[in-house]
Amino acid sequence: MIDRCYIEITNVCNLNCDFCPKHKRQSRQLTVEEFDLLTDKLRGRVIFLYFHLMGEPLLHPHLPDFIRMAREKGFRTVLTSNGTLLDKLPSPNTHHPLPHKIQLSLHSHESNGKGILAEYIDKVMQFSIPAARQGTCVVLRLWNQGGKESENEQVMHLLEQYVPKPWKERPDGYRLCDNLYLEFDRKFEWPEARKEEASHSVFCKALHKQIGILSDGSLVPCCMDHDGDITLGNLFTQSLDEILDSPRAKAMVEGFQHHKATELLCQNCESGNARNSFRGKPKS
Repeated sequence: MIDRCYIEITNVCNLNCDFCPKHKRQSRQLTVEEFDLLTDKLRGRVIFLYFHLMGEPLLHPHLPDFIRMAREKGFRTVLTSNGTLLDKLPSPNTHHPLPHKIQLSLHSHESNGKGILAEYIDKVMQFSIPAARQGTCVVLRLWNQGGKESENEQVMHLLEQYVPKPWKERPDGYRLCDNLYLEFDRKFEWPEARKEEASHSVFCKALHKQIGILSDGSLVPCCMDHDGDITLGNLFTQSLDEILDSPRAKAMVEGFQHHKATELLCQNCESGNARNSFRGKPKS
């Protein structure tokens, strides 16, 4: 069983964050029929379905339908967003299903320098508090340690106006209240498929515990392959087993078992560790 699949329902974003790489692929979004086909092929093989890779999923007009369809097929859904378009989701006070977990990148506001921070936080909290009360795990991210951090104290002060302290301290941040978390982490470093080869020891759970699917159906080993450098097949036309049994995929898995990376992108992945541990805490 694969823990998580990152499915890119659109590769278009409404922001231009400096921490996010820019892909060279054609702009595209999944149709309802394509999403239905992909999730049929993943059903029973994947636990968590992450609406994330490149792009802002809230731009997709059928996202609420996708959440419902995925839940009906037994997936636990997770949404990662910059939080600027939360009004595109059904209100937490309605009977429409929300994702199992929602991750909102608050550092995207600082990165873009657009709009008034207090208004942005108000939109985030007006959605997040009732969503948490309804049972959705909401994680507010400040993943900018070692980069821009100029707004962090102001963000925390604004959050305190909605959820007064004391907050429960955690290794990665705070629990503000039931199902609502504030999480800190270092600035995200995306790997590049450089020509030079790395000689250090590498281990990764790609293809064993996680996979990614781009908006054109391409299957990639993980959420870090934002440009399809390691396209192993296409789930529109192939089965998951056929792709995972391909020579290139099997070589990757065997290489990681011996702490070696067969692909340049993996050799140059974050700190030479090729995603040894998943990011995105608390885990659920």
